[in-house]
Amino acid sequence: MKISIITVCFNSADTIETTLQSVLNQDYGDIEYILVDGKSSDNTLSIIEKYKSRIAKIISEKDDGIYFAINKGISTATGDVVGILHADDFYADEKIISRVVKELSEKKTDSIYGDLQYVSRENPQKIIRNWRSGAYYPKLFLKGWMPPHPTFFVKRKCYEQFGAFNTLFSFSADYELMLRFLYKHKISTSYIPEVLVKMRTGGKSNVTFKNRIKANREDRLTWKINGLKPGKLTTILKPLSKLKQFF
Repeated sequence: MKISIITVCFNSADTIETTLQSVLNQDYGDIEYILVDGKSSDNTLSIIEKYKSRIAKIISEKDDGIYFAINKGISTATGDVVGILHADDFYADEKIISRVVKELSEKKTDSIYGDLQYVSRENPQKIIRNWRSGAYYPKLFLKGWMPPHPTFFVKRKCYEQFGAFNTLFSFSADYELMLRFLYKHKISTSYIPEVLVKMRTGGKSNVTFKNRIKANREDRLTWKINGLKPGKLTTILKPLSKLKQFF
C-alpha cells in the first residue's frame, strides 16, 4: 500500500524541519512525500533543500491559500492513501504510518483517524491538551464532532469520487470535507485509539477567539451547501462536544 503524505508550508522555517524529519524517519517503506510551498521568503526552502533527495515532489509557487495548496498536492498524489501533515505538526513516533497501513489492511476501510496532542510551540515536549476522538457513528456530527484532520488518512479514490477541499471556506474546509466524506457519502472508517499527530498551538483556525467564531459559523454553512439538515443540536451542543473530546 503506497501512502502519499502532503505537507503545505509558507515561511515555516521555525518548524518545517521537525515536520520533515517526522515523515522521513517513518519505518514504513512506501511513502510518497509531497511538499507544497507557497513561495516562502524566509529560510524554509533552504531547509527543504537539505532533504530534497528523499522528497518525491517539491512544488514552490504562489497560491491562494492553504486549501488551494493542499488540493494541488492531492492532484499530484499517486498513493493508494493520502494523509496531510501541516508544517506545524509532526507524527508522534516513527511507526505511525506502519500502524495506519496495518489498520487499513485489517479493517478494509476507506479511511482511518486517531487522536491528537496539542503541544507548546516553543517546547514541543510540553503537552497543552489531548484530543481524544473516540469511535465514529454518524449522529456524532449532529453534536459538532469531527476527528482531528491531521490524523485523517483516506483512500485517494474517495477524493477522485467525492472531490477535494472546498476552497470557498477559509477555516472549515477540513470539517466540510470530513462531513461530506463520512456523513453525506458514508465512506467507511475506523478509529485508532492512540495519539498519531502532535500539533503546535497557534494554528490558523484556533489562534484567536475571533477566528474560532468565524470557524464555527463556517462549520454550520458546510451543512447547508451539502444539502444536509443538522437541526438545532449542532449549534447548541457543538461547544460542549468539543470540550468532551479533550481529556
